[in-house]
Amino acid sequence: MSVASALKGDSAQQARSLHRTSQLSSSDASDPDIRSAADVGNFDYALYRQLLRQGKQFSAYNFREYAKRRTRDAFRENMTVKDPQQIDQFLAKARQELELIKRQTIISQFYKSDMLVVENAAARGAKTTEKLDPLGTK
Repeated sequence: MSVASALKGDSAQQARSLHRTSQLSSSDASDPDIRSAADVGNFDYALYRQLLRQGKQFSAYNFREYAKRRTRDAFRENMTVKDPQQIDQFLAKARQELELIKRQTIISQFYKSDMLVVENAAARGAKTTEKLDPLGTK
């Protein structure tokens, strides 16, 4: 790792990534069953977390929830895939989706709107038991 990459602040993530890459490039990586288990256990999980974290950056509630739901569904759907070619295709598509979400979250932050009722309830503590007074006499 060079000095420039260490100064970027992602050195811990880069070290984990390099460690995972070295694990996959070992002689065991040629076996499809071992490779798919390694992908699901390591790289997919990191990419999954990145997608979820980036999806939380959307300013609009509906987009945040859609990104979370779509990411979960896609990874659950492809969790049992054993074919290395299909795994590679899925991971490539997931990386493209991550880049798309990064761009879209930046754009969405330029055009923020008011919070929805659902978001306000979550910000206040979600499960309040107080009764709402329609006339505001409380």
